Amino acid sequence: MPSTGDEAPDFTNKVANGDVEEFTLSEHTGDGPVVLAFFPGAFTPPCSNEMIALEEHLGDFEDAGASVYGVSADSPFSLNAFRDEHDLSFPLVSDMNRETIREYGLETDIADLGLYGVANRAVYVLDSEGTVTYEWVADSPENEPDYDELVDAVESA
Repeated sequence: MPSTGDEAPDFTNKVANGDVEEFTLSEHTGDGPVVLAFFPGAFTPPCSNEMIALEEHLGDFEDAGASVYGVSADSPFSLNAFRDEHDLSFPLVSDMNRETIREYGLETDIADLGLYGVANRAVYVLDSEGTVTYEWVADSPENEPDYDELVDAVESA
């Protein structure tokens, strides 16, 4: 699991941004801070709440020059439907093979919801060099990050 001060593991996955395209993290780190918000599953109440809250703070992140990406094990097609349902304007990265989730040390099971091998809820802020400047990992997947603290972390990155 990457920690503050570590170089964030690079990855390539599909991204749901209205279309379905390739996404490589390192191609997006030179333009300013990057927020990676890992979440267990689209269309679940806590995940919907988190993604909507990130959308509500998107202007703050963009004012700080940051890009925001949600990351889950859902298919890119499900993620596009999820984006549409909640009017999300930031891209969602599909890690169906769970390699990125494992590399970040976030793989978890939520048996009550029938979710296995999904991402625990976590947020990383990377600076323009790809170094982790902020990390938050949920003690329980129902928990959400402190969004004001997250905005402060992005502004400091």
